[in-house]
Amino acid sequence: MAAYEKNVNKADINYAGPDGQALPLDIMGLFFFAYRDFTGDADAMLDHQGFGRAHHRVLYFVNLRPGMPVADLLDILKITKQSLARVLRQLIDNGYVEQKTGRSDRRQRLLFATDKGRDFFGTLSATQASRINQAIATLPPESRGIVTRFLAGMVDPADQATLERLSLVNGD
Repeated sequence: MAAYEKNVNKADINYAGPDGQALPLDIMGLFFFAYRDFTGDADAMLDHQGFGRAHHRVLYFVNLRPGMPVADLLDILKITKQSLARVLRQLIDNGYVEQKTGRSDRRQRLLFATDKGRDFFGTLSATQASRINQAIATLPPESRGIVTRFLAGMVDPADQATLERLSLVNGD
């Protein structure tokens, strides 16, 4: 009987990674569905504006850290300059983001959300925040910290300092 057939007990399906460890397929599957639903509403709003997830990520970080240098954004997003330039150009041309020259270093390009960019980001974030808040509300009070540590633990160790710098986690 195949693993996808109706009467198969999940406990009867054993998958192991290359190291012989059991794979957390239940959690992996839940991540798939959670990510799909977490991004779905925002994707529809972005598509209506002719944007995609890269635009959303840029809007997120520009709103999180007004005046963020383009170089920092490249480091966070781990995309090419060419890809970021295309996304930024669309956001700037459509009035969501503005770019200013650094005061101390004229070569530096600093990014700021416009009122339009802050409003759109707020709309995009509202449904996602609602999903997160509803899920956390079903858990014991200390769970928010546990969820935060769990997600931070999934981030590459090389990026932990970036999480702290962005105030997404505590340094303790």
